[in-house]
Formats: sequence, C-alpha cells, structure tokens
Amino acid sequence: MVLYSYIKQRPQPYRQVLSAISTLFVFGGLSLIGWVAYPILAFEIFYAPRFMNIIKPYSDTIISEAMENKILGASISEGFSAEAGVDYTRASTWFPKASPQVLNSKVSSYLVSIPKLKIENATSRVGSEELSKSLIHWGGSPLPGEYGTSIIFGHSSLVWLYDPKDYLKIFSKLPELNRGDDIYFTVDKATYRYQVEEMKVVSPEDLSVLEQKYDDAYVTLITCVPPGTYLKRLVVKARMVKF
Repeated sequence: MVLYSYIKQRPQPYRQVLSAISTLFVFGGLSLIGWVAYPILAFEIFYAPRFMNIIKPYSDTIISEAMENKILGASISEGFSAEAGVDYTRASTWFPKASPQVLNSKVSSYLVSIPKLKIENATSRVGSEELSKSLIHWGGSPLPGEYGTSIIFGHSSLVWLYDPKDYLKIFSKLPELNRGDDIYFTVDKATYRYQVEEMKVVSPEDLSVLEQKYDDAYVTLITCVPPGTYLKRLVVKARMVKF
C-alpha cells in the first residue's frame, strides 16, 4: 500500500512581501484614524463637559436682535447653506449670518500673548480676512484697552499639530485655558492685561457672541471645535485687569 503525504508548498517570496505590505497598510490606516480621532474624542470627553450647560442653540430671538442691529455688525444673509468647499481660513465664513463692519482706526494690527499656551506676540490684524497669516480682529469691534468687547478669531487644528507660531494652528489649545488665566495685548506700544472669566461652546448660527457690552473692557477669543473640525465655536471671554 502506497502512503501519500501532503507537503505544503512554501509561499513565494513575492507573496510574503505582499502580505507584509498589506498588514502595514492596515495598521497604518488604523493608526491614522486613531491619530485624527483621539484629539476629537478627548475634547468631547475632557473639555466639552465643562461647557455642556452653556451651549447655546440657535434661536429666533438672536436673529430678531441681529435684524435690529443690537448685535455688532450682524446682517442676515438669505439663501446661505453650509456647503462643502467653504474656506474656513477666511474669518467671514465662521459666522455666515453676520458681516463685520469697517473699523475707523489708525491701528491696523496689534500683538497678542497667552503665556499658558506659549503664544508670544502673535499678530492680530484689524478687519482682515486671512486666518492663515494672522489672528483676525473682527471689524467694527473696539480695540483691546477700549470699553466694549474686542472680538478676535484664531484658527485651530489637531492638538498633535499645535504650533503657537503657525496661525493655522495657533488656537488649537485654547480649550486648555481656565478662568483666571492671563491674556496680554500690546496696542500702539501700550500693554493691557486681561483675565479669562467665561468659556462656552456655541453653534455657528449663534450671533450673540458678537454682542457688545460697554460697562467695561472685554475681549472675546473665538476658534473652531472640536479640534480639526468646524462644527462649533469655542468662545473665551476675558475682562481687562485694572492696575
């Protein structure tokens, strides 16, 4: 009786290479997904709960106030829809239902420093649009040091990519601020110190964050959250410290 045995043929070298490459692609893809998703999940888990009770929904009251010009520079745009391809490096796209006013000022820019975030002498341009080149001072709002609310937009990205000198990433760590943290503004050689008083998350339709309040000197910093997305807006409000 003849006995037979099956001997498995060794895989060809090229098949081993293809298998290894496939495995690398799978792990690489999973790593990339985790690299992008973790900062977003971390924001929702560790930071968002701090703002949960003050997230403001879109309301008819806000729109009616805007139509009465109670909200600084707000004008209602008919027919706007949030379509793909919106350029969020332009400040005017962040609150599509509002339009900045022209600020009659001899000051075209000033400096912003946030020690906790290692932001030092960042440039904020008055009435500009390009968030890739500087922070943007919302047109029509008063300058830091003046009564009223100075409004400043700054771009953000994934926390992993944070670079305080890169204006596309400069506000990525803004959620790490807390009440009492210092923010400094140098305007026309005068330096003003502000302290954080309030932080909240709002929708892009909530124009109330552009309101003016003239009982003191305030600053409102605004960026997109969760990091790397444009879903909502983080609003940090600070008040000037009197020396």
